[in-house]
Amino acid sequence: MKSVFSGERIYLKLLTEEDITDNVMSWFNDPVLMQYYTDSKSEITKAKLLESIKKGQENKNNYTYGIYYTENDELIGTVKLGPINHVHKISDLATLIGNANYHHRGLAVEAIKVGNQIAFEQFGIRKLFSGMYESNISSIKAYTHANWVIEGRLKGQFLVNGKTEDKILVACFNPKYFEDA
Repeated sequence: MKSVFSGERIYLKLLTEEDITDNVMSWFNDPVLMQYYTDSKSEITKAKLLESIKKGQENKNNYTYGIYYTENDELIGTVKLGPINHVHKISDLATLIGNANYHHRGLAVEAIKVGNQIAFEQFGIRKLFSGMYESNISSIKAYTHANWVIEGRLKGQFLVNGKTEDKILVACFNPKYFEDA
């Protein structure tokens, strides 16, 4: 299995235990960065992250890639492919630019495009999907600029500060399976 995939300014490489530094863990403790993290809002510890990476690779259904800036080989974020449903050939794809020094440069778009390539070519995924808070305009733009489409909306899916917020559903279709993709 190929382990490094390149874009123009970034490359993705499967994360290892050595890659999970205190600096990387600080991303998951940054309230501004995590404000749009849609999971349970539970604390992400190094042990939990490493266990998730290990189990995902063992079960062949979750793969976490580091996003590295080519110019200096700095780890600046992550792309998580999974959980992969091998029966239906579908998967979530979540992207995080953790290092704020690399925000607003279009690197998330590039990382998503490389993630698409990995999913389609390496794993034969037919359809990728993701979802985000309606107020997370940066993510919506990043995905749609990476050839994803807005596929739907879940009305009032999230509860934020006592108010409901819609979840925007986005998807990307492997042209091998979808002629009009």
